[in-house]
Amino acid sequence: MSKIRITQVKSCIDYPERQKQTLYALGLKRTNRSVEKEATPQILGMVHKVKHLVKVESI
Repeated sequence: MSKIRITQVKSCIDYPERQKQTLYALGLKRTNRSVEKEATPQILGMVHKVKHLVKVESI
């Protein structure tokens, strides 16, 4: 599997609780923080749900 770098670029304030929980599940707690994850279908689905809050790069 390839790896992706997920960076939170926008605050989750004023967004639904479900989207906040998705960010926390991805390991993102503050803006401008990055995590590296395997590009599994589960992770890609989570990223798709919060795509307006994150930036994704392939590694």
